[in-house]
Amino acid sequence: MFGSDRSARSILIIVQNLPVPLDRRVWQETNTLRRAGFDVAVICPKSKTYTKSYERVEGVDIYRYPLLIEADNSVVGYFLEFAYCWFATLWLALKAYGRRPFHVIHACNPPDTYFAVALLFRPLGVRFVFDHHDLCPDLYVAKGHARRGVVYRILLLLEWMTLRTADMVITVNESYRQVAKIRGGVPDRKMVVVRSGPRLEWAQLGRPSAELKQGRKYLVVFLGQIGRQDGVDYLLRAVRIYNRSYVDDTLFVIIGEGPSQRDMQRLAAELELTDCVRFTGRISDEQLCSYLSTADVCVDPDPLNEFTNVSTMNKIIEYMSLGKPIIAFDLLEHRRSALEAAHYIEPNDVTKFATGIRELLEDEQRRERMSKFAKDRFQHILAWEVCEENLVRAYNELLNSGNFVGCQYDHLKNEHA
Repeated sequence: MFGSDRSARSILIIVQNLPVPLDRRVWQETNTLRRAGFDVAVICPKSKTYTKSYERVEGVDIYRYPLLIEADNSVVGYFLEFAYCWFATLWLALKAYGRRPFHVIHACNPPDTYFAVALLFRPLGVRFVFDHHDLCPDLYVAKGHARRGVVYRILLLLEWMTLRTADMVITVNESYRQVAKIRGGVPDRKMVVVRSGPRLEWAQLGRPSAELKQGRKYLVVFLGQIGRQDGVDYLLRAVRIYNRSYVDDTLFVIIGEGPSQRDMQRLAAELELTDCVRFTGRISDEQLCSYLSTADVCVDPDPLNEFTNVSTMNKIIEYMSLGKPIIAFDLLEHRRSALEAAHYIEPNDVTKFATGIRELLEDEQRRERMSKFAKDRFQHILAWEVCEENLVRAYNELLNSGNFVGCQYDHLKNEHA
């Protein structure tokens, strides 16, 4: 697939947010680099499903540490979790280096702390690649905290130090690239955009099933994390308005889990939505694709704020992979990703969100046009098979020449939404 010289081609990937191979983006990056001829190892936490401290999966060495300390949504809780994970990661990095020396540390955030691990290995000639998944300071604010104070300033400092020490910065979209340039002073020549679409084959995992509609005419699906900042409360309030305004013929299914899941289930009960809203929790990819294949419309209720406006939501790309018409608030990166595959609603207006859902459900011809556009855009622009080319090209530049000299091209950059 890709060619490379195997000398000095060993990479250690660090991820704290999810275990591997559950973290799809990280696992896709891992396998792309392995197929391109690189040796790859991963350090990540354990989970209920992934319990082995070490295993070799598809040619990849995976080192895991037990998550003995988990944050309780307090500042102290997050500090303790991040400190514990940092030291656990450092220990496993030393172990991995002793077993097979690596030439690059590829750290995925959150959190923005692993530059310090990379600095410890720099005297050994190890380069540092930062994979910028989230804007941690903006995410902190999106969760309801003030854009001031010690914690916010510390998050900005950690982000700046991570960006400044990286030999190469990978961003998930053009907006994040601009943030790295403005807040971190990273020059274009040190950045590359690698988007996060699933593989083409992912959309083939499930089949439509009329039973999933539970006797209703329409099925509307939400997929994603259920956190304070993810807009599920906006969706539930829109569903309440929807049910009061239209015929009771629609089932709403919320797929995913997160720290606010129980709060959202309680809110659904308070709004008297238990008859028409289902929470599935985390389900298999096969079940997920069956729900998405069956859905008439998919929704992304992320409200407008400084974090969501510039973040590419994985759910948007996943909806498009199965040709699903989308209802979403009008955010910058929503438009850059979906273009005509989505119907955009005035940000944070739940009444218009409810109306938009009904209008799209009743316009079958428009849904068919949106579906065709979504599938075509995914297959030719957003699928991982397209996005991975930038990743391999960037690594070949960094490790073949000793310098990364500019592979920052984003194939969506010049599109006009």
